[in-house]
Amino acid sequence: MHNPQLGADGRLKHLITLDGLPKSVLTEILDTAAPFTEVAEREVKKVPLLRGKSVFNVFFENSTRTRTTFEIAAKRLSADVINLNVSTSSTSKGETLLDTVDNLCAMGADMFVMRHASSGAPYLLAQHLRATGRDHISVVNAGDGRHAHPTQGLLDMYTIRHYKQDFTRLTVAVVGDVLHSRVARSEIAALTTLGVPEVRVIGPKTLLPTDVERMGVRVFHDMEEGLKGVDVVMMLRLQNERMQGALLPSSQEYFKFYGLTQEKLALAAKDAIVLHPGPMNRGVEIDSAVADGEHAVILPQVTFGIAVRMAVMSMLAAGN
Repeated sequence: MHNPQLGADGRLKHLITLDGLPKSVLTEILDTAAPFTEVAEREVKKVPLLRGKSVFNVFFENSTRTRTTFEIAAKRLSADVINLNVSTSSTSKGETLLDTVDNLCAMGADMFVMRHASSGAPYLLAQHLRATGRDHISVVNAGDGRHAHPTQGLLDMYTIRHYKQDFTRLTVAVVGDVLHSRVARSEIAALTTLGVPEVRVIGPKTLLPTDVERMGVRVFHDMEEGLKGVDVVMMLRLQNERMQGALLPSSQEYFKFYGLTQEKLALAAKDAIVLHPGPMNRGVEIDSAVADGEHAVILPQVTFGIAVRMAVMSMLAAGN
């Protein structure tokens, strides 16, 4: 079955989810990102690959960090970047998502970077563009509902490959609020596609999907048991804004059982690395001593994120 994210030639046209993308495409994105990490070290931090192209950041949910890294990435590729503040735009006056998109297309958009609270909104946008004969315009999913956050998953894969080189020899633990986390879904899809032999998820039953084993992971409810011998620890943020009802007794209780401390981290491999998509809730998901310690690669994740988003946008421009 043809993947709607790929063109007839197999090149990337949209990036909506990592689930179903072939290993070759994921590897190509990571390989393409590598030289872009060097652009940040230049005196002039620009390359002309998207000169003359217009990239619209359309964020229906707030996210300063993700929107900023997409903006920096597009500007380093020499694109014209337009940030749409949707909360004060015409959508709050009753205009539909697709009406807004149609107007932006009329302004000469070449690429949409979209974040939306509803799962499937970027896919709906890509379908609409194809149905209206504007399939040359690319869509990048910057996070949709609980569904996916593909560029975060990719920058985490880049970070892991940078420090560990070979995916096929790793044990990786994803810890915390998997139920509400689009990042976790993207990470698990990428890890399994790239050949990680054992992916573990660790968390309380209330914060794990009921069918999480179907994603090809081992489930642990005891964090100390789950962390034994792991090479990579991927902490997740507690998604308090998405929780309905009392899923946890308290943040203190959560930290006691599922917060990453130096004592718990000592159960992992000696050279284990710790990732976190941010923003971190210190003292809830992760202890400051770990977040600022020698095993943490949280700030390099942010730096690599710009290069990975440059890679994705440059590949989409080439594919269209």
